[in-house]
Amino acid sequence: MSHPVLSRTTPTDQNQWQALADQLTFEGRAYVNGAYQWAGSGETFPSVSPIDGRQLVQVASCDQADADQAVAVARAAFDSGSWSQLAPSERKAILIRFAALIETHGDELALLETLDMGKPIGHARAVDVPATARAIRWTAEAIDKVYGELAATPHNQIGMISREPMGVVAAIVPWNFPMIMASWKIAPALATGNSVILKPSEKSPLTAIRLAELASEAGVPAGVFNVLPGFGHTVGKALALHMDVDCLVFTGSTNVAKQLMIYAGQSNMKRVWLEAGGKSPNIVFADAPDLEKAAAEAAGAIAFNQGEVCTAGSRLLVEESIRSEFIGLICEALKAWRPGHPLDPATTCGAIVDQAQLDRIIEYIAIGQSEGATLVEGGKRVLEESGGLFIEPTVFAGVNNQMRIASEEIFGPVLSVIGFRTAEEAIAIANDSIYGLAAAVWSSNINTAHKVAKALRAGSVWINHYDGGDMTAPFGGFKQSGNGRDKSLHAFDKYTELKATWLALD
Repeated sequence: MSHPVLSRTTPTDQNQWQALADQLTFEGRAYVNGAYQWAGSGETFPSVSPIDGRQLVQVASCDQADADQAVAVARAAFDSGSWSQLAPSERKAILIRFAALIETHGDELALLETLDMGKPIGHARAVDVPATARAIRWTAEAIDKVYGELAATPHNQIGMISREPMGVVAAIVPWNFPMIMASWKIAPALATGNSVILKPSEKSPLTAIRLAELASEAGVPAGVFNVLPGFGHTVGKALALHMDVDCLVFTGSTNVAKQLMIYAGQSNMKRVWLEAGGKSPNIVFADAPDLEKAAAEAAGAIAFNQGEVCTAGSRLLVEESIRSEFIGLICEALKAWRPGHPLDPATTCGAIVDQAQLDRIIEYIAIGQSEGATLVEGGKRVLEESGGLFIEPTVFAGVNNQMRIASEEIFGPVLSVIGFRTAEEAIAIANDSIYGLAAAVWSSNINTAHKVAKALRAGSVWINHYDGGDMTAPFGGFKQSGNGRDKSLHAFDKYTELKATWLALD
């Protein structure tokens, strides 16, 4: 399929981005065995832009038959050795070409991401595209630098410890960061020699569909990387129950993650790695080094990507002595996060992904008010005349940890402010959650910062900033936020089997 060369230079204003969007070719078919195809049933569903309600394209709605075909193709490719038996350095070279193609087509991919799920084009172009390419390139660069081990043996024995690819990996990814979440799964899975079937969310499948073609162009053999768009209860369930899928990786809600564990147990005990929900505490002490900076980052922690972020700092714990002052600083900082047209590069807060998610956010705002929390900022749907799905970032004060807005993941720009008096109380409130994905601590006292960080039950803890880290640091959660880790060398653990080979010497 041909794609127009959109631009030699990245656009700088809304009109230019719109002109490029008008040139876009949308692909909605599945990608299996190196070629695009419709679902065997012929069923489709519409990809509708949350920016204005416009239908972008009809997308293949894959089901059991398509899953069976893709798994058979992936298994055959794995068994052939066309990818699995390549030297790591050869796989590395191909994946590096894949990363370069993502950068070359960055404007196109950013537009697909923005039009499909509503995030600001400035963020899609400056964050999502580079992060996707970086994840693939970093992982590729690492794969030929990971060595096996020799056990400590007697002189007449040799114990070798090696890693082997698992086989067929099914990756189910969410709609909020479609490319980045896909890259965190497919990069280590492919780098270690597996065949991959990517199931993108039905709410934002377009970039995954395009990535498959770019991977093929880079040199990934046919059948090694396949993409099946569709719904969780059809093709997602089919992959999770499939007896010839060796590994299932997932990012999404905790409820779905639990169901996938059940499916794995009901089928072939496939390895299951899950990155699930979060209700991350952002803890601000009175001695924070810079309260304005803390407020600015707290605002970004709840409003970035419209709050549709698993690590969103949705519980803001503030020491009582500065609580009123800090709420004022937050409300001021949120002025920089007003919803606007996603194709305007100046927009920081875009559209909510679909009507169901917008309704969920609005429902939780009503729940917060009914529970007795005080609505101090936002809470209203805006820009309705555009036909799009936009809502103001929202702040509740007077929240306690037992309220639903403080305990349940909303996945929208809704912030709950909770007061505390001591570090011990802050730790207790922060850990009083079924989740344990991320947390942050703001304090000038190094002892306080480290004491609290050490006590927090979370997979990532940031001190005096929010949402730090890069590809060198693992990402994942404690408790019902999941298991396993994305990013870093630890990600390879999920996609390889550990083998011990013991040799007795005469």
